[in-house]
Amino acid sequence: MIRSMTGFGRGEASDNVRQFVVEMKSVNHRYNDIVVRMPKRLSYLEEKVKELVKDEIKRGRVELYISLENIGEGDTDIALNLPLTQKYLNCLREIQNQFQVTDDISVSLLAKFPDVIKIETAEEDEDQMWLGLKDASLKALKLLMNMRSDEGKKLAEDIENRCAYIADIIKAVEKRAPQVVLEYKEKLRERINELLEDSIQLDESRLNTEVVIYADKSSITEEIVRLNSHIYQLKKALKENQPVGRKLDFLIQEMNREVNTIGSKSNDLEIVNHVVELKSELEKIREQVQNIE
Repeated sequence: MIRSMTGFGRGEASDNVRQFVVEMKSVNHRYNDIVVRMPKRLSYLEEKVKELVKDEIKRGRVELYISLENIGEGDTDIALNLPLTQKYLNCLREIQNQFQVTDDISVSLLAKFPDVIKIETAEEDEDQMWLGLKDASLKALKLLMNMRSDEGKKLAEDIENRCAYIADIIKAVEKRAPQVVLEYKEKLRERINELLEDSIQLDESRLNTEVVIYADKSSITEEIVRLNSHIYQLKKALKENQPVGRKLDFLIQEMNREVNTIGSKSNDLEIVNHVVELKSELEKIREQVQNIE
């Protein structure tokens, strides 16, 4: 089943200490391009997140927005700098003794001095951080993949319908082709008779030779056979369980090539009109294929 390259997913995960929020969106791209925007404190997990995404997504540009919020007290520690506090206290007592200062030395006074109370970031458990981020990322990735799959089904249905219409046009071209040769023969006969004014008897063998040469030059049998083969391969690819975007793009290019050849070989207005229809439908499929993984 084919998948679109367009999708969005959001995932959340939390424990007693922190909460992760991951938003993930993907758009069409020729290659697999993954961009991660995350807090610096999580930068060491960037490659792990990318590998997680690459396991599921083989083509397209994927942007991840990761946020981290502390919801508990586990990430910070508040500590008293005892040696420094003792030095401050000694200095204050020395001031009292030297200058006969009677003001009391209070806790609030000591706490105001620099670095008496230190706020430190607790050492983080990297494995625990990864488990939380992985959980949120997988939830977002699952929703994104579901959206890509749903849109892929719709794209496949549209392409199959257009392939059926293209097959009908090809049948019409195939049916019309022999008539073009017969009409050419009759027009050539009429033109020769008109020029000769019935003064000279028409050489049927020579006329037939000219018609055979024209039929050979204008033959589109090979192109029709290849077009039908490409349609079969295209419909078969739509049912494969792997990325087929590039394969479909190649098949559309080849089909365009065959249609252009038919157009260049034919001087018949009806076939030329069919060629225009074919090119129009192939262009619509090509636009859809640009968004298939």
